[in-house]
Amino acid sequence: MRASPVRRCPVPHAKIPCVSDNDRPTGQQQTGTYDSAFLRACRREPVPHTPVWFMRQAGRSLPEYHKVREGIAMLDSCTQPELVTEITLQPVRRHHVDAAVYYSDIVVPLKAIGIDLDIKPGVGPVVENPIRTRADLDRLRPLEPGDVAYVTEAVRMLVKELGPTPLIGFAGAPFTLASYLVEGGPSRNHEHTKALMYGDPQLWADLLDRLAVITAAFLTVQIEAGASAVQLFDSWVGALSPADYRRSVMPASTKVFEAVAHHGVPRIHFGVGTGELLGLLGEAGADVVGVDWRVPLDEAARRVGPGKALQGNIDPAVLFAPREAVETKAREVLDAAAGLDGHIFNLGHGVLPATDPDALTRLVEYVHTQTAR
Repeated sequence: MRASPVRRCPVPHAKIPCVSDNDRPTGQQQTGTYDSAFLRACRREPVPHTPVWFMRQAGRSLPEYHKVREGIAMLDSCTQPELVTEITLQPVRRHHVDAAVYYSDIVVPLKAIGIDLDIKPGVGPVVENPIRTRADLDRLRPLEPGDVAYVTEAVRMLVKELGPTPLIGFAGAPFTLASYLVEGGPSRNHEHTKALMYGDPQLWADLLDRLAVITAAFLTVQIEAGASAVQLFDSWVGALSPADYRRSVMPASTKVFEAVAHHGVPRIHFGVGTGELLGLLGEAGADVVGVDWRVPLDEAARRVGPGKALQGNIDPAVLFAPREAVETKAREVLDAAAGLDGHIFNLGHGVLPATDPDALTRLVEYVHTQTAR
């Protein structure tokens, strides 16, 4: 399968000061993404318009995605570079978003090191033998680049196709990966996870430390292949109190961010239901803090503090409302972000599967038009 060239929508651009190649991370010199609106917003620099991308934009709601994935299991699709490239490019072509996000799944690195798991339709990741004892840690060996050679190949293909459009790499954060591994699958209450965290703090710390090493290696593979930024997804961490997060989770997340810091690419941190944790998510080492729809961006900025860009945060369910209502809510987000040094427009979580793709395209156009400088 050959990926088609990306078709871009022209957007008015402001005159932006030139940056010396000596100031640019090596990987971004090659792709020409350094001065993109998305990366400038990550660095809290002036932008020609507020950049937009959507979590879970690669797939889910797109009919062209379902067509190319027909008959292919989720995890199998993540190991086919040409298919990954095509799926990642689809929303860029259709919606004219300012960044692509690498098509994969947070459990891919766990599968790559030999964990017996699968993604079951309608359920999510399911682990055959949950990890709950010290002996189980032996199954979590370090991730080597050769374990995910298909990722390197796909990222390189994408960077070539995307040109000046940045590619966002991503990984699951240690807590969320640990929750899947300990529970054996998705969980509403995380009872086994919390029982381990409270009942055997040293085993818990060792588990998260191993996952931090695996996660950092997975992000490094993507960065070294050409990703312009990375996002750490901590989907389930909103289940914790600030005190528990600081004591039992933040050290591992910080280790991930510190491990990739020398690459010089922006690091984004996002979790669901993390209104009480926003300051800590930034403190863990992120350059950009993702905000879900529950906290207005101006309040989120107060909680996070200075020195961080923010990403978000319209409710994904709003996309099911009439166009006028969607634009009203988008305007509210833009108004709340008006005083921020850096803002990346996004949903407050992922695109819902039944979302009308045209609603996403219109939303991108609206944000671009309303914020053109």
